[in-house]
Amino acid sequence: MSGFPWGMSNACAMLYSASRFDPSAAASAPRMSNDENRSSGTGGPSTSVITKVKPKTKRPNLYRVLILNDDYTPMEFVVHVLEKFFQKDAEAATKIMLHVHHHGIGECGVFTYEIAETKVTQVMDFARKHQHPLQCVMEKK
Repeated sequence: MSGFPWGMSNACAMLYSASRFDPSAAASAPRMSNDENRSSGTGGPSTSVITKVKPKTKRPNLYRVLILNDDYTPMEFVVHVLEKFFQKDAEAATKIMLHVHHHGIGECGVFTYEIAETKVTQVMDFARKHQHPLQCVMEKK
């Protein structure tokens, strides 16, 4: 046996032996060639500066969620959709609905891809459930 307690696995034995520090062995350990140049001359420990490099995070792409005009969906339903799924108050929802009515298209909000995709799906499912042909799409901003 190698002098380790009974039942200790090889990995545990390696950790056990590695965790036992012998200062006399460190003094005789080989040094790199310019380790002598780094010391302050007093034999004390040398100091060095470690800088952390913070990775730059890229902002996610944004997508506009748009409602398209049609001749069959009631204006009140569009206002209800804007209030329910886009947290618009009655005044803002009515303003967007009128913009859609007059211009054929209107922006409901700007979101990251996953959120925009979810909003479009929710609006389309809600419109189908209530038997309205309302179209909602998303486009990259």
